[in-house]
This record gives sequence, C-alpha cells and structure tokens, in this order.
Amino acid sequence: MAARLGAPGSGSRRHPDAVRSRIARLVAAGEAAHRLDLSRLTGLSRSSIHTHVQDLVDAGLLHGDDAAGGGRGRPALRLSLAGDAGVVLIADLSAFSARCVVADLTQRVLAELTLPWRLAEGPQLTLSFLADRFAGLLEQAGIPADRPRVLVVGLPGPVDVARGMAVRPPIMPGWDGFPVAERLAAEFDCPVLVDNDVNLMALGEARTVPPEQLPVFFVTVGAGIGAGFVLADGTLHRGADGAAGDIGHIRAPGADDVVCRCGKVGCVEALASTGALARRHAPPGAADGADASAGTAADDAAMRAFLGRLRDGLPDELRAVRAAGATLGEVVALCIHMLNPRHVVVGGEVVEASDDLLSAVRGVVYRQALPLATRELTITRSVLGRDASMVGAMVLGVEHLLSPTGIGRFLDQDDRHDTARGAHPAR
Repeated sequence: MAARLGAPGSGSRRHPDAVRSRIARLVAAGEAAHRLDLSRLTGLSRSSIHTHVQDLVDAGLLHGDDAAGGGRGRPALRLSLAGDAGVVLIADLSAFSARCVVADLTQRVLAELTLPWRLAEGPQLTLSFLADRFAGLLEQAGIPADRPRVLVVGLPGPVDVARGMAVRPPIMPGWDGFPVAERLAAEFDCPVLVDNDVNLMALGEARTVPPEQLPVFFVTVGAGIGAGFVLADGTLHRGADGAAGDIGHIRAPGADDVVCRCGKVGCVEALASTGALARRHAPPGAADGADASAGTAADDAAMRAFLGRLRDGLPDELRAVRAAGATLGEVVALCIHMLNPRHVVVGGEVVEASDDLLSAVRGVVYRQALPLATRELTITRSVLGRDASMVGAMVLGVEHLLSPTGIGRFLDQDDRHDTARGAHPAR
C-alpha cells in the first residue's frame, strides 16, 4: 500500500507552475480524479484547468484515461499520477549499512539492495559507492540514466536540510559540512534532498497511519536515540535549524557520571541506546575495541550480540532494557507535554527484539504525563519497521517533484527532450 501524499493548500493562482503543482498534488493525493473535481477544489475555470491538465498529460506526468460510462456525451477523463514518468532514488544510510532503492512515482519499488558499509569510510568513498550502486540498479531495472527525477538521502546525524549536508555528526567522521547534495546532484543531474534518517522514519509512519492519528511523535532506539515530529497536517517539523527531535542528548536525571559520545554527560542516549546497552552489558572480553563513538565494526558486533541475547530472553539483558525504557519514558513524557501528539511510535531493533522497552516507556508515560495529554494518546511499535525511512523518503521525493519548483524543472526537461528529438513544444 502506497503512503498517503499530502494535498496542497490554496497556493498561488497566477504562477503557472504553482497552479500545475496544485493540480498534480490533488490528483496524486486522490483528492481529484476528474477536471470537474479540480475546478471545484481550485476555483479555476474549466478552460484554465483544461490547459494546465493538458500540459501535464502531454509532459507525461499525469495519465488521462477515458472513464467508462453509460451516460450521454463525452466520458469524463480520469486522471492519475504517471508512475512511469521517472524514478525516485533513495539512499538510506546507517552507521554500518547502505540501502539503495529505485521506485517509480506511484511508490512501487523497481530495484533495491542493502549492503554492508561503514560511514566512517568518509563522504568521498561513500558517495562513489552510492553512484556505482545506483548505476547498477538502474541498468538492472532497464531504466535510462536520465529518468531519475529526485534522489533522497537519509543520514544518521544532524542535517542542514537547506544546504544538503551533515552538521557535526557524532558517528560520521569527515562528513561535517561536506556538500552531499551538491556532489550527488552533479552525478545524477537531478535534485538531491538530504535529511535526517529519523525524520524520514517519522514521515513514513505518519503517512501510513490514518490521518486522525496525527500528530505523530516517532522515537527510534539504535546506535543512538533520535526522534521526529509530524504535525497534524502531515508535514515534518524540523525546527529553525533542522535540529528538532534530537532528544538523545536531553539530560537524564542521576546520570552525571555517564559520558556521552557528544562530549557531555548524562545524555539519555548514553544510558538507553542499543549501543550504550551493548557496551555496558557485553560478556567479559567481548566488547574489547567497542567504544562510545558507535562507529566501529566492534561496536556493531557488540550490538548484534546484545540483541541476540535479548531475543533469547536472558535476564540481565531484559532487566537492562526495562531500565532503559524507564529512562527513555521520562524523556518521552516531557516531549508529550510540549508537543501533545496523538500517537507515539517507538522503533528500532531493540523494540523488534523484545516488548520490554516499549512496555516500560508506556508505563512511565502514562504515570508521569498529565491526563489531558494522554487521554487519547496511543503508544505503539513501528508499523513499517525497517521500511519506515524508505517510505518517508518516497513521500518526500514525490512531493518535491510535484512542488512548483519540481514541476517547473520537469516541464523544462520535457521541453528540452522534445527539442532534442526535433519536436516543437506547444507551450
């Protein structure tokens, strides 16, 4: 099932690309299937709607099919987003792996692969690695090199979304300020969107649950702890500088002697993340070489081993996870008071391995948070699991393509292709 795409607001009625964007997004969101629907929703005349729709159909972004009908007159044209108008590329990166996905505009996955990869290798090698993998996937799926319309990159660290780069990421040495979007845009000749991976997870979860469950507060527990917040209208809240949701570095009470990888002491991430639990509760000698940077192969191996023991139900690991859930629950309760979400989602492999962390979070939240904030609150595990960031990236990529800027670029490319073939664009 495809994730829900957001319908646009009123927008400009004068700029052609803004009008075409609104039309395309209404169709993609399922709000409008016919030109009469579009005229009613936008307030534009039938002739204006006809012109703009025809531009989008001619460019191949919308499909127009004659609707079956037994009535008199010309059958209505049923509109839909054209899945074959291009592809969205998705690079979902973690500290120790890279997932590359090629999807069409209807969110159908055409090709994908997941491979071991250490972000500590640095941005130059990583981006070359991604370029090679995507070239292979496009060839495998039989997709021409000029069909990627947008590339979305999820990074496990703070991201300056406007500049498309990581900012002081703790587990990504050498990535601070590196122009990820600029380098990849030159490689693929398409827009590149770079975002925090937890933001993408939150967006994917929020666009999959029913709209009445928004706002959604998403928390993930892994090598670190992060969060994303999706507003009632389905949009991400990134904050003024893209730092919203970095809850892993909120100070936990009574932990002044615990040093976090960020350099401060007492961060909830240093107490309750899977990486921290694995380092503190590894068997003697098993964690040698694993350190607080969470960027080494030894640290990854320690986490895998800890999760294995947790799945086996070993008592020390269960107790540790329950204590971590109680600590995390204190922070989540604070966030609920500030944000008042309708739905809290907790994700990560530790949640998939055992119900104990989620249960502990629930217990603390319902005990600590005020009744008004929890009256209709639900707290659940992730529905999408490991696919959450991929789904969020699809949504982000398609909605960018259907934005006024994306529509303008799409139509310009279509005009250039027509000119190269010797055609004369009608627009």
